[in-house]
Amino acid sequence: MNVNRNIKVTVWNENRHEKTHKKVAEIYPKGIHGAIADFLSQESDFEVRTATLDEPEHGLTKEVLDSTDVLIWWGHIAHNEVRDEVVDRVYDRVLNGMGLIVLHSGHFSKIFKKLMGTTCNLKWREAGEKERIWVVEPGHPIAEGLGEYFEIPQTEMYGERFDVPAPDTLVFISWFAGGEVFRSGCCYNRGRGKVFYFRPGHETFPIFYQPEVQRVIKNAVRWAAPVNGPVPHFGNVKPLENI
Repeated sequence: MNVNRNIKVTVWNENRHEKTHKKVAEIYPKGIHGAIADFLSQESDFEVRTATLDEPEHGLTKEVLDSTDVLIWWGHIAHNEVRDEVVDRVYDRVLNGMGLIVLHSGHFSKIFKKLMGTTCNLKWREAGEKERIWVVEPGHPIAEGLGEYFEIPQTEMYGERFDVPAPDTLVFISWFAGGEVFRSGCCYNRGRGKVFYFRPGHETFPIFYQPEVQRVIKNAVRWAAPVNGPVPHFGNVKPLENI
């Protein structure tokens, strides 16, 4: 964990539903990115900014990414509008140590699919049913401050099979009132960077205002922040010993 300076967080959102869907605009008047940035900004060790799809270079210029420790990604209806060169830029930053937190429907984002190397497909149902999220790795930093489980009263269901690689660590499993289960808190290492996928966050429910969800995202930011580890070198090298 980075303890020497503030963690620089960029919250990215395509910001399309908020402009076209009255209910979403009512729930998230500042946009989903604004709601997330608001609660993260309450933490004294975070420096938070936002970026959205319709900004130049989607708000993710080289300068922005080079000064980002952890990038949070929310997208849903405009995945294909994200330019490939920006995806490549984010991908390179993750391999070089930037943390990435992918929320809810961001499972279908270009960047998550590129990092996973799979379709990232799943079952889904929009019926406003209850979700119970079980902590299955209670010693993990992302689970800090949580109970054995927490519940989301109404949400969109995601169900297995979730077509992703087996997580390096699985922190949460969800159960839904309709009977499905889902791997809803998946940790991965990619290069020098850390990736966390967190399932909750459907746009027509006030999920990002729920204290447990906020706690998970705050914990995940601290977990995903870069560490001052060694920089690997590749290619032909001279021997350290006489041979």
